[in-house]
Amino acid sequence: MPLVAGVDSSTQSCKLVIRDAESGVLVRQGRAPHPDGTEVDPAAWWSALGEAVSAAGGLADVGAISVAGQQHGMVCLDETGAVVRPALLWNDTRSAGAAADLVAEAGEGETGQRFWADAVGVVPVASLTVSKLRWLARHEPGNAARVAAVCLPHDWLTWRLAGAPGLAALSTDRSDASGTGYWSPASATYRRDLLEQAFGRMVTVPRVLGPVESAGRLDPAVLAGGPELPEVSLGPGAGDNAAAAFGVGAGPGDVVVSIGTSGTVCGVAEQPTADPTGIVAGFADVTGRYLPLVCTLNAARVLDAAAALLGVGLAELADLALSAPPGADGLVLVPYLAGERTPNRPDANGAVHGLTLRTATPAHLARAAVEGMLCALADGLDALVAQGVAVQRVILVGGGARSTAVRRVAPQIFGVPVVVPPPGEYVADGAARQAAWTALGGAQPPIWTVAAPRTYEADPVPAIRARYAQAREHVIDHGSTPAPPR
Repeated sequence: MPLVAGVDSSTQSCKLVIRDAESGVLVRQGRAPHPDGTEVDPAAWWSALGEAVSAAGGLADVGAISVAGQQHGMVCLDETGAVVRPALLWNDTRSAGAAADLVAEAGEGETGQRFWADAVGVVPVASLTVSKLRWLARHEPGNAARVAAVCLPHDWLTWRLAGAPGLAALSTDRSDASGTGYWSPASATYRRDLLEQAFGRMVTVPRVLGPVESAGRLDPAVLAGGPELPEVSLGPGAGDNAAAAFGVGAGPGDVVVSIGTSGTVCGVAEQPTADPTGIVAGFADVTGRYLPLVCTLNAARVLDAAAALLGVGLAELADLALSAPPGADGLVLVPYLAGERTPNRPDANGAVHGLTLRTATPAHLARAAVEGMLCALADGLDALVAQGVAVQRVILVGGGARSTAVRRVAPQIFGVPVVVPPPGEYVADGAARQAAWTALGGAQPPIWTVAAPRTYEADPVPAIRARYAQAREHVIDHGSTPAPPR
């Protein structure tokens, strides 16, 4: 049977899986770390990809490969294809003021927000590529003057795999293009006027490929293995969230909640969405449908921070949390530890409310950390419902889903059954499934059986979210950028 490879080039690391194209059975895998920070030289991603390929035993028996990557990252290239400056990642908030300016230029208050939502399905915030381009033009004019093309992390890696054959060969897919702020999922076209408004002039942007359209062929000289590599097709790639949804086989009625460095809440939809509040990003998926999505900056790191504060490991943190009652006797943690994207409050800090002699215990704080993180994600679930997304169950994935406390508390807060697949690399799996679809063809993607999940159910506890909502309104923004009206 033919083999395919899928890559997850995430914020923290590069993961690669090699699977059977028809059955999806895992054959082997590899990984390598990425450097920390909110800006990274893309060369580090390339080096990590090479290490992950080597750790997985190479690509000599692989027929297709596809790359999924962290969304929104701004990779700027000069006319020779060289990287102009380190890529600004999705979690870099220095462009918050630029985002606010772009919205204000389209009209005051809700008028500007509605303009952007209708135009491209998203309202600019610091994480989007369009905001980063405006920041670059205003703050680094020398670098901006050198830019001939702009692309996303997965676009750049796919292009490098093809041998970097000129700027005109850059390509992307619908899911990642829909997170730039200058491509419209509804019309399937670039809004070049918005790109020019943000950056001051036009630059080359990648061609947007269809779900099974090939991005070219792997150049055998670019990775270890050399000329003995067979002809390997390059899939169109994807944004990480769309790849994860594809990897777990999400369908109508399913909402995927991913708890990683960031938190995401997304559901597959037949029609594009346009939320003028900016809470729901109207992204596309990898199948030709749409993937309305809510993203938070603070997810698994909230658990890491709480564990560090209490001087315990994550397993002990979960045990502590489960030893406290639901609602933590009124102790609430608002988890804006790195600012926040949803709601758009890049200058906010985290806060603890309801601290009393009774709640000043490690167990209460552990419980409040778990509940606060999940409440922030539940706000996103509500926003999807408001956009017409059906929610019958939540599929919980990501590193944070490994916490026993998260699994057991989640249905109390989400109010629906929570399904947890076995731990896996679902972004890379989604990319591999896309590679298989590209290689095998057909109107529908290959059906891969996801390992049996575990279902968690519990009676909802509305009081938890009610207290969280009250505490959230008292969080203070410590920077110069005000939060938009709710």
